Amino acid sequence: MAPLLSNMLLVPTRVILRLYSFLFWAVIYSLSSLSVGFTALRLAWPVCTKPKKMFSWQARKTAPDCLSDTSLGMHHYIQIKDSGLRFHYVAAGEKGKPLLLLLHGFPEIWYSWRYQLREFKSEYFVVAVDLRGYGNSDAPTGRENYKMELLRHDIQDIIEALGYHKCILGGHDWGGILAWSFAVYHPEMVDKLIVMNAPHITAFKEYLFRHPSQLLKSIYIFFFQVPKLPELVISLNDFSMLKKVMTDSQRGIRSKTHQLTAEDIEAYLYVFSQPGALTGPLNYYRNVFSSFSAKRQDVTVPTLLIWGEKDAFLELGMLPYIEQYVQKQLQKYVVPEASHWVQQDQPEVVNKLMWSFLKQTN
Repeated sequence: MAPLLSNMLLVPTRVILRLYSFLFWAVIYSLSSLSVGFTALRLAWPVCTKPKKMFSWQARKTAPDCLSDTSLGMHHYIQIKDSGLRFHYVAAGEKGKPLLLLLHGFPEIWYSWRYQLREFKSEYFVVAVDLRGYGNSDAPTGRENYKMELLRHDIQDIIEALGYHKCILGGHDWGGILAWSFAVYHPEMVDKLIVMNAPHITAFKEYLFRHPSQLLKSIYIFFFQVPKLPELVISLNDFSMLKKVMTDSQRGIRSKTHQLTAEDIEAYLYVFSQPGALTGPLNYYRNVFSSFSAKRQDVTVPTLLIWGEKDAFLELGMLPYIEQYVQKQLQKYVVPEASHWVQQDQPEVVNKLMWSFLKQTN
């Protein structure tokens, strides 16, 4: 009798949860449809007036010299036994020193950490990895292969394959989101956490649906939920969207002394212009909403949060939402005038903040 009564009492809860799930995904799909319509309207005129130019793009055949610059480190590969995936990484410094593992965002590769590879190799074994689906790392097909739990497992496998049991973990953008998540589930493997312009995933959910301005800034995430079309749109006009996102005056790197050179831009285009190279990275976004958890996800390791003040994609108002999930030492710095690409935009400031944090005892 007791089990029957217990099950009956659970029925309303289950109905509410299913209704919530239905409404949540209805909102996601509605916003995705709206984003497709908005994108179509925005591109209609250039596509109709300059179709030849818009539908022209080419895969770069030769990697620019900056990607083989030995001053940044040496190129290596790791083959993971469990997943069978091979990961590419660039390492600087002496193996055996504390591991500083750096995770990039989108649309980036290991090269986005070039200033940190040079800076920290004197005291750390610095490793900047190409994440699953990026660059010279393997890119399994199917969006199901880019779920958060698999990405977390990649980080664990990479740390162990490098011969370490723990690391100082740094991440920017998507790499930062992954770093937050890894620190939640594997705190024993993270000595210190450094995150740059990347929200804690639960804080992002809470802030996103309470602030229409952030929802508008994140409309591209809903557009990326659609299969194939985002890959086409990003490729238009020889990947002009990728070029502009890191170079224009509103969204791109703001520091005049650290503007991307033509060779830097080609480094990113060389990677993302290859056939099928955009699908893996976009699959991160296609799994983001299923990564939202109802459980509280607290971070219990010492954390440094660096935030570019002029981030065009993520609002400063998100920071208090993030802070509530860090239960141990948190140091937060907003870098004035810096863009979303903070570690490339103002590397001297970022490196100084990192050194100060790394030298502190827990």
